[in-house]
Amino acid sequence: MSDGIALFDRRVVRRHRDRAAGLGGKHDFLHREVAARLDDRLQDVARPFPARLNMGSGHAGPAGGIATDLSERLLRRRGSLPAVVADDECLPFAENAFDLITSCLTLHWANDLPGALIQIRRALRPDGLFLGALLGGDTLVELRRALLEAEADVTGGGAARCAPVVDISQAGNLLQRAGFALPVADADTIIADYPDMFGLLRDLRGMGETSALAKRRPLRRAALFAAAARYRDLHGGPDGRLPATFQVIWLSGWGPHESQQRALPPGSATARLADALRR
Repeated sequence: MSDGIALFDRRVVRRHRDRAAGLGGKHDFLHREVAARLDDRLQDVARPFPARLNMGSGHAGPAGGIATDLSERLLRRRGSLPAVVADDECLPFAENAFDLITSCLTLHWANDLPGALIQIRRALRPDGLFLGALLGGDTLVELRRALLEAEADVTGGGAARCAPVVDISQAGNLLQRAGFALPVADADTIIADYPDMFGLLRDLRGMGETSALAKRRPLRRAALFAAAARYRDLHGGPDGRLPATFQVIWLSGWGPHESQQRALPPGSATARLADALRR
C-alpha cells in the first residue's frame, strides 16, 4: 500500500490456503459455484482468447491457460494443468502477455487492490479482457454483527474479526483508476445455511477464508459461544437453520484499444436532445 501499512499478512493467507489443500475440496462449495458463474459469463463473450491467465485458481477456475495461486499445494491438487505459484500482488508476467485474465476469489486478500489491478491491466494485450470475482462488503454480515456484539458484551470492547472488503460502489472506480476501458462492476448474492455458527466457521477454515488480518488478537472462548447464541437469536429461521451471506463482486474491463467505443467529448453532439425528445 502507498502508506506502507499491510492490512493482511500474506504469509497467513498462504498458510490458510495450504491447509485447505489438505482437505481435498470438502469445503470448496463457494469457490466452485463462483468458478461456474465465471465460466457462464465467459460464454457470453463471443470471441476466442488464445492466451489465458487464471489467477487464484487453486480451488477452482476456468479450463485452459495458465493457473496461478499463492499456494503450491492447492495448485498440485488440481493436477497437471500449466501452473505458476504467484502472488496476486506481484505478478511475474510480461506486459501484453494475455488475451484473457480471470481471477476467482483471491483479490479481496490483496493489501494494494488498485496496484494489483494495474498489474493485471498491464499484463493484458490491447483489447484483452479481465474478469474477476472477489468477496464484497455484504459478505458475512450476520457473522460480523454477532461477533462484534458478543465480544462487546463479554469484554466491554471489540476487535475486527472479519476481513474488510470492497464495497460495490467503489469497484467501478477502482477499475477506472487502473486504466481499464469499458469498466463494469456488478454483484451476486449467495446465501448458504448452517445448523449453527460453528458449521460456518468450519467451512471458512476449510476453504482458507478465515481472517488473515496482520493485527489479530485471540477471541475469548466465552465471547465465541456468546457469538454463537447471538447469531441464532438474530438470524435463526423457523427450521433452526442459520443463513450466511456471501456477496460476490464482479469486475470486468478491457485493455485499451483504438477500436473500442468511446464517449464523445463535451460539445461534439450533432443533434439537440430537445429535438430527439419531440420525435
